[in-house]
Amino acid sequence: MDEIVTIFTRVWTDITGGAHAPLSFRLIIQPLVAAFFAIRTGIQDAQAGRPLFFWAVVLSDPARRRELLREGWEHVGKVFIAAVIADAIYQLIVHHWVYPSEALIVATILAVLPYLAIRGLVNRVLRHRRSGKGVTQA
Repeated sequence: MDEIVTIFTRVWTDITGGAHAPLSFRLIIQPLVAAFFAIRTGIQDAQAGRPLFFWAVVLSDPARRRELLREGWEHVGKVFIAAVIADAIYQLIVHHWVYPSEALIVATILAVLPYLAIRGLVNRVLRHRRSGKGVTQA
């Protein structure tokens, strides 16, 4: 249990290291790139009338889920890999060692979570706007 706490403590410290930390730009760039792909895909989802991506993955049948995950990975995979590499470099500079599980956790936080949240938000906002356009108020 202490090892898990140590891992998450180190992850939290690495993420919240501040602007003075080496490679701190990764804390801004990676979520922004993930957001770019998420916005673009969220717009396409809304135009096609598709449901929210995360819920579609969770609630769909296994064959459809695999297809959705493959599509999502095509969009966020490069950002995720770049996040893993950047975090590994950061760990080498700061800790003089690479902790692969921590790099995966940080990459998930910096790339995958923003992608899922923003893609769903964009889809929901645009679908809500579209459904409200034909409504007139008295």
